[in-house]
Amino acid sequence: MNRNFTIGRIAGIRISFNWSWLIVFALLVWIWSTSVFPSQDPGLSSATYLVMSVIAAIVFFLSIILHEIGHSLVARRNGMQIEGITLWLFGGVAQFREMFRSPGAEFRIGIAGPAVSLALGAFFAGMARLTTFSTALSGTLAWLGYINLLLLVFNLLPALPLDGGRVLRAALWKAKGDFAWATRIAAACGRGFGYLMIGSGAFVVLATGSLSGVWLALIGWFLLGAAGGETRYLKAAEALAGLHVRDLMTREPVTAPADETLGEFADSLSGLTRHSTYPVVSNGDVLGLLPLGAISNRPRGEWGDRLVRDSMLARDRIPVLDSEDSAENALNELVGGEIHRGLVLQDGRLVGFISISDVGRILNQRSAFRR
Repeated sequence: MNRNFTIGRIAGIRISFNWSWLIVFALLVWIWSTSVFPSQDPGLSSATYLVMSVIAAIVFFLSIILHEIGHSLVARRNGMQIEGITLWLFGGVAQFREMFRSPGAEFRIGIAGPAVSLALGAFFAGMARLTTFSTALSGTLAWLGYINLLLLVFNLLPALPLDGGRVLRAALWKAKGDFAWATRIAAACGRGFGYLMIGSGAFVVLATGSLSGVWLALIGWFLLGAAGGETRYLKAAEALAGLHVRDLMTREPVTAPADETLGEFADSLSGLTRHSTYPVVSNGDVLGLLPLGAISNRPRGEWGDRLVRDSMLARDRIPVLDSEDSAENALNELVGGEIHRGLVLQDGRLVGFISISDVGRILNQRSAFRR
């Protein structure tokens, strides 16, 4: 399972954070309290710098959430479904359940986040100029204005998957009418910027010994990998074209009765092929998924009278697909899920089970065929 933790919802959009976000939060507080704010506003106490840094870090990450909500709300207006927003090591990401439907939609969605950052940057900078009664408050607001505008500039780099890269792809897609070609060009720009940042970061470290060079190189490494991910996703989408969930799913899967004990269910599997996950049912209703690890990762003596329903992942935490959904949509759902597995329903009735390995098997078969 991934290590994302849901903290709430805004406008119906799930907000989560990855454990790696805590590293960045602590790092920013440390750097800002020991270097940035003492240089910007000298003469204040160490405790004041620490408070300024904690507040600035919290508001900055709230700004990132608002940036991603900007993307999400515009995406929703363009008919796209939103999986949620996740804060992680390199900022935030809005997860969509499908690809962009047109160049215009991608442009509007891509530019919405930077527009929010621009508004926030201008707001904080303006408030800093008006705040003359407190050096600490004015300094915090000024830094928040600067960091939001810096976020704006960075995100507008024409490098996929940054917002500027999405705007570039939308323009190329509109010009030539070829989404695949536009993706390859925008992703190539992303890789180029990634290499440039890694090289620049290494130069800064070697020339000055500054840790900012390490951070720049890490961002370049992320951008390089993410751009490659866009290209790999494009190849996967092309390989899955024309396929539906019904073509990939496991039909008539073994199910786990919700009100059986773990011991009773484990005994019922004797002689059967074991799977990694089992749909959990009760009176014809599908309640969730039971990972095999809930049984195999603990001694039988610890099961006691624990019921299947007490060890399952509830239905609202896993992808639920229709058998007629596209295979590409299934890939999007499974990649973003906790355990990369999902239920397949038709008219509310369980008809199958699908995992990321099912998708991978088809991709391998089609790739082998094409070679």
